[in-house]
Amino acid sequence: SASQCFPVLPGAPRAGGGGTGIPSGCGKGTALCLPPPRSCRGPAVPAGGQTTMNVEHEISLLVEEIRRLGTKNADGQVSVKFGVLFADEKCANLFEALVGTLKAAKRRKIITYQGELLLQGVHDNVDIMLL
Repeated sequence: SASQCFPVLPGAPRAGGGGTGIPSGCGKGTALCLPPPRSCRGPAVPAGGQTTMNVEHEISLLVEEIRRLGTKNADGQVSVKFGVLFADEKCANLFEALVGTLKAAKRRKIITYQGELLLQGVHDNVDIMLL
C-alpha cells in the first residue's frame, strides 16, 4: 500500500531530503509522507514458515549446548543449571533470546524445568533437563 502524504502549513518544518523538503512520491504542496501502517504492509515474518524453521534450528543448538555444559544423572538424562547456561559465553553469543528458546523447547517437550519463566539470578539453580 502507498505512503500517506499530509499537507504542511506554511512555515512548518519540512521532512525529506534532496533539498526540496518534499519527499519523492508526494504531491505538490505536501511535505510529510509516512509509510503505511504495519497492518497494511503485510506480515512482519517472511512467508513459508521461516520463523518456525529458525525456532527449530535454535532449539537444536540449545540441545547441543545443554549436552556440552550438562551432566548425566543416574537415569542417563542430561541436565544443566539455568545459571550455567545463561552465564556461558558461547550461549550468550548463540541465543538472542535464551529464555524464549527454552520456553519453545519446553512447549515441544524437548526439555523440562520447574516453573514458567526463568530469570537470571533468581532461577540460576533450576535444572533444565533433556527429555
